[in-house]
Amino acid sequence: MHGKEHTKMRETISEGLKTALKARDQRRTGTLRAINAAIGDRDIANRGDGKGPATNDEILAMIQKMVKQREESFAIYAQAGRADLATVEKEEIDILNEFLPKPLSDDEVAAAIEAAIVSSGAAEPKDMGKVIGLLKANYPGRIDFGKVSGQVRNALAAKG
Repeated sequence: MHGKEHTKMRETISEGLKTALKARDQRRTGTLRAINAAIGDRDIANRGDGKGPATNDEILAMIQKMVKQREESFAIYAQAGRADLATVEKEEIDILNEFLPKPLSDDEVAAAIEAAIVSSGAAEPKDMGKVIGLLKANYPGRIDFGKVSGQVRNALAAKG
């Protein structure tokens, strides 16, 4: 088992939860308990599939999904004029984001794409999968792949 690999995120979240409980910060406590519950569910599902506990990457993906769900709720509440509920979602998004790696800036994304093209030997648009695969491996959770695929396609088209 790759021992330490799946404990880092868990430790960070557990420490955050202890601090929130001491501070009697209900929003933070509730949000971190939700993360822990999701991790517990994933651990059980993994065990059913004969896999080990949730890895850091799996936990990152779960937290990103939680952020997306809250962003959708935030938009709905904001449109409906429910500022009270929108504020709750925004606070939870901010808390969840603390546990995610910082996204790359536009310049960093451009440099990462260029480096991935060079190191993968990609030469034309049909090599896009290689480039995206490398970016996903090197920058988990730090790039919005919905936005980046167009940039990768353009960069490869310029080469071909």
